[in-house]
Amino acid sequence: MTWQLRAATPADLDGIMQLEDSIFEADAWSRDSMLDELASEHTRYLVAHRPEADMLDAYAGMLMPRGSTEADIQTIAVAPAARRSGLGRTLMLQLIHDARQAGVRELFLEVRADNPPAQALYESLGFERIGVRTGYYQPDNVDAIVMRLTIPDARTVPTIGGGA
Repeated sequence: MTWQLRAATPADLDGIMQLEDSIFEADAWSRDSMLDELASEHTRYLVAHRPEADMLDAYAGMLMPRGSTEADIQTIAVAPAARRSGLGRTLMLQLIHDARQAGVRELFLEVRADNPPAQALYESLGFERIGVRTGYYQPDNVDAIVMRLTIPDARTVPTIGGGA
């Protein structure tokens, strides 16, 4: 599948909430909280959709206060039909890139202890486990694993045989 990624706006609220409510059910964000996130100057949210479809397949966002060297991945959601396609990884890589461009040096997130696929994705991107928040996800009383990525400097790798 081919997706288009773009910055989310408050106009994406309905599509985001459709995913939020269907994926996260008991611990979904409220509509007002999500709208506040989308409208904030301190957040960066992305949406992904197929060019031929008028519905969203995924979204992700981070809190990135201007001038801070730390940022937090707030949420990421991929529709069941789009999972295991690399879309979640693509969204995460774009957020990491955006954080790096803004001067962020450390990126944090919480992930449900009962979500091994998400944990594996984050670990494959270089996040390390640094703590546990007991009973963080309510009303399910599921622990959150706190993870941190020390954002590496951007590297330019010369192409082989690509002399000047």
